[in-house]
Amino acid sequence: MVPYPIGWAPSQRFRVELFLPVLDQAGIEYRVQPFLDERSWRSFYSSGRVLHKFLGIVKGFSARFWALFGGVHSYDYVFIHREASPLGPPWIEWVLAKLWRRKIIYDFDDAIWIPNTSPANRWFGWAKANWKVKWICRWAHVVVGGNEYLCEYARQFNSSVRCIQTVVDTHAGHSTAKHHHCGKPVVGWTGSHSTLKYLDTILPVLQKLQQELEFEFCVIADRDPELPLHDYRFIPWQAESENQDLLILDIGLMPLISDPWSEGKCGFKLIQYFAAGLPAVASPVGVNTSLIEQGQNGYSCSTPEEWEQGLRRLITDSNLRSVMGKKGREKVEAHYSVIAQKAVFLQLFHSSREYEAVSMKG
Repeated sequence: MVPYPIGWAPSQRFRVELFLPVLDQAGIEYRVQPFLDERSWRSFYSSGRVLHKFLGIVKGFSARFWALFGGVHSYDYVFIHREASPLGPPWIEWVLAKLWRRKIIYDFDDAIWIPNTSPANRWFGWAKANWKVKWICRWAHVVVGGNEYLCEYARQFNSSVRCIQTVVDTHAGHSTAKHHHCGKPVVGWTGSHSTLKYLDTILPVLQKLQQELEFEFCVIADRDPELPLHDYRFIPWQAESENQDLLILDIGLMPLISDPWSEGKCGFKLIQYFAAGLPAVASPVGVNTSLIEQGQNGYSCSTPEEWEQGLRRLITDSNLRSVMGKKGREKVEAHYSVIAQKAVFLQLFHSSREYEAVSMKG
């Protein structure tokens, strides 16, 4: 049970959908049921369109109802990413765990127990029932967190907790690394509209550097922030071209504000940058501190002065960008790729003896 239509939401794509071929290879049968269809998903992240949002929710609950009382009994496990429904109490999870006695594998990659409603959806923010996360953790057969901060939260309610980082496919989607050159570098950021606000924290640094150095700043997102920079480009995010679009960049940025919500982030921007062979400059918040190896694959920066210094070094030295980008790519291949996390993911669905048998089959 996933919240979003297939192929659209980053957390679902890289934490669930990338592992579906792994399940196929292991001979594990499954069915994926999104709560929202594509039309409803689009309306949820735009202002207004209340009727469309309401109809999308009704349709989603109808699908969950039929799953609960129609076919869920034939499955050994129910994998839930983030939540079975975006609104209301966890009645679906309760029915699965308490009435039908299904084994729930509960996965999340953000501090979703903390209210964090977007401006477009403040009208139903009160109904999201963030308090339900702890109860789903209690009822789950196993809880999967995207980093140790999330896992520590889950361990308050469940002793069976696993940490599986968000991954990329280094053999298919993210198979190509950047070839750095001596021309005008492109500094960039990729993400969704909900995280565009973090760019405001480093905008003065970018403006100052563009007065002294020649570089382009590029944003790849679902909404143009129209940043007041004199050398600026916006690329609309598209699933079909996201990997090639990343290769336009020479340096990737991930500014954050230090708060409980940001502590729960899994550093996926950095993982994407590293997979593309890009050095990164990031705030030392949450998992970023373990992803960034200072001076090796990027720079961890707390103050405007540190951001300026780190960016200046990378903008003016293509060889440094190449060396750091290579180290970042090596880190992703070793720890943040599908291959690196494949065995841990499969183990969620097997007892120790069954898992050993599957591993021997390859």
